[in-house]
Amino acid sequence: MAILGNIIKGVINLKDTLTPEKNPVEEQEKVLRSLLDTAKDTQFGKHYDFKNILNAEHPKKAFAATVPYFDYNKINKEWWHKLHEDETDVTWPGSPSYFALSSGTTGKTSKRIPVTDQMIEAIRESGIKQVFALKNFDLPADFFEKEIMMLGSSTDLDERKDHLEGEISGITASNIPSWFRSYYKPGEEIAKIDDWDDRVQRIAERANDWDIGALSGIPSWIELMLQKVIDHHNLKTIHDIWPNLKVYTSGGVAFGPYEKSFNALMGKPVTVIDTYLASEGYIATQVRPETDAMQLNTDSGIYFEFVPFKPEYIKQDGSLSDDAPSITLEEVELDQDYVLLISTVSGAWRYLIGDTIEFTDIERAEIKITGRTKFFLNTVGSQLSVNKMDAAMRVLEDEFDTTIPEYTICAKRGEDGEFYHFWYLGSELTDVDESSVAETLDNALKAANKNYKVARSKALHGVKVKIVTPENFYDWNERNKKKGGQVKMERVMGEDKFGEWESFVKSSNG
Repeated sequence: MAILGNIIKGVINLKDTLTPEKNPVEEQEKVLRSLLDTAKDTQFGKHYDFKNILNAEHPKKAFAATVPYFDYNKINKEWWHKLHEDETDVTWPGSPSYFALSSGTTGKTSKRIPVTDQMIEAIRESGIKQVFALKNFDLPADFFEKEIMMLGSSTDLDERKDHLEGEISGITASNIPSWFRSYYKPGEEIAKIDDWDDRVQRIAERANDWDIGALSGIPSWIELMLQKVIDHHNLKTIHDIWPNLKVYTSGGVAFGPYEKSFNALMGKPVTVIDTYLASEGYIATQVRPETDAMQLNTDSGIYFEFVPFKPEYIKQDGSLSDDAPSITLEEVELDQDYVLLISTVSGAWRYLIGDTIEFTDIERAEIKITGRTKFFLNTVGSQLSVNKMDAAMRVLEDEFDTTIPEYTICAKRGEDGEFYHFWYLGSELTDVDESSVAETLDNALKAANKNYKVARSKALHGVKVKIVTPENFYDWNERNKKKGGQVKMERVMGEDKFGEWESFVKSSNG
């Protein structure tokens, strides 16, 4: 009998019965006031007169009217650069203990995003919320005695003056509570290995020593790790070595594109729980099995605002126009894409995180990620968001009985001078006519998006498809950034980057 598991499960159930019903709107008001009050004497707080905002009749409106939008480049140029010049109390009291390195999915150099002790605590609180939400998923008591494989970036952080630097997954893993360490795998020694391939090799070698009940990490890298374990031990599925694996906590990107290839590695069904942890904070987590939507963490150090995602509000580089209107949680509507803005306990203010979301349940503050502002393809009016592209990939998977975990697209003129969408699909498909795949893809997008259908009848001349192996995408990421961790593939590329990509694929495939 799982005595410890029953105790843990009982505590989780008791915690839920003692927790009062939450009101996300009220929680957000408290968070904003706390952020403004804490930062009112910082350089940023004085510049934008946070004290006056706090005394306003409607602080949320005063905040939105006073503080402009910031993306990373703007806030770093105007404010965060001072943190690297030994200035303190810049956008948050004191100095950050960490900087999260993130190049996201665009850009050649890593962003350095401050991570304060308060943010570490906020992420921990949101993680505890996720654990307590497991009661909703009807898991057996013995699950709570199993080990958890967390596959992220290296926990061997770099020392820089008075702070440490690394990817957010490495920072959070290096701050796990002491009581959790006996559950945490691959353990501190392996987690510190910087080279991703070496780390995964060690995991494969040690896999038989562990009783893994849950996985956590970005889908593409989790899949590669699982395949390595399967190959190393000559198995059919991962359940042949980890029979008690019951939960996978996905994060970083939408799980949908990876669902079919992930399930192919399983011997039995696994509960998938989506999470939304960015370098700037823990945004949301799935708390109910009835939906794959995630609930915003409205009481853990982040204040949210939303800008309707419309072409007239988005600049070519993905940033917001100055006159783009923002709304608060109490004003959002269903069936509307929004650009997500956050203000945080790490000193990000009205910060464009780069993601677009839609609400699936307003009362519960539940959302889905629908894409990236920079990956919104609006060439000649096609208005394609990443979620529409992902949905089209699912159609192709069903039609051609394959998996397509990776893809990228560029809109540019062909040799005939006309505009085309050029797609590269990561798939093991062989002996298939690429023009047939292109036709099916084109029809799927026409059926799903009226703007795309109109564009195809006018300036968008057609679709061209090239099928390559998924390994081309992984190798591209390794060349441009680093394997594992928070690395994600660009779904939409500009012409210059796409030219580099095509040259890379050509040289890789001989």
